[in-house]
Amino acid sequence: MDRIAIISDIHGNLPALRATLGDIAARGITRIFCLGDLVGKGPHSDQAVDICRAACEATVRGNWDDFILNETDKPTLQWHRQRLGPARLDYLGTLPNVLEFAMSGKRIRLFHASQESVYHRVQMDDSRDIHMAMFTNTPFTGDGPAPDVVGYGDIHSAYAKSFRNRTLFNAGSVGNPLDITQASYAILEGTYGSSAASPFGLQLIRVPYDIERAISDAAALGMPELAAYANELRTARYRGRKVDVE
Repeated sequence: MDRIAIISDIHGNLPALRATLGDIAARGITRIFCLGDLVGKGPHSDQAVDICRAACEATVRGNWDDFILNETDKPTLQWHRQRLGPARLDYLGTLPNVLEFAMSGKRIRLFHASQESVYHRVQMDDSRDIHMAMFTNTPFTGDGPAPDVVGYGDIHSAYAKSFRNRTLFNAGSVGNPLDITQASYAILEGTYGSSAASPFGLQLIRVPYDIERAISDAAALGMPELAAYANELRTARYRGRKVDVE
């Protein structure tokens, strides 16, 4: 049986990325797909891009990977752009919207945020209609076969839902989890590339990592918005959330 690790939302957090890749390797998994947002928020966007390019068989584009390409007068984005440099920015500009493949007779579609764009956010507690729309073809996804399984990132909260003959899952975030203070990723199990029905599985994995090291790395580099970043890593509470409930 083949296994694929699905990682997402690295956000320049090297301790989290290294812990996650170590766990993946310890399970004997060699195929890794990334659902974007390699950069921003954390201090090591440059190394996150380099490591993911080497470790991941395929990567799709996230919203940070997209808007970081644009010239800006915002100091925080300027800081991250400077650390990335032109060659890495060029690489981010080549990332595709969607990754599609067959596994154990199921059609799998992976993207960063939704079927609409890298900026259209779909939450775990959104309506069934919104979740079912994730399986539709749009100008963003293209006109491939309608998927049976859809996986995404973006919201930094891992979950899985089953519908009749369909499964929707979120891989959570490696570098900036906002549900539990541990890195998150998903594993798909089955026969990769096969259109014939066979056993298929999905797991959501949590990996503890050195949060204080991630924060001290950011502090040592003088990263902007350090306090907000540190609070997110320590509490798994999004800096933009106005209340303490989801």
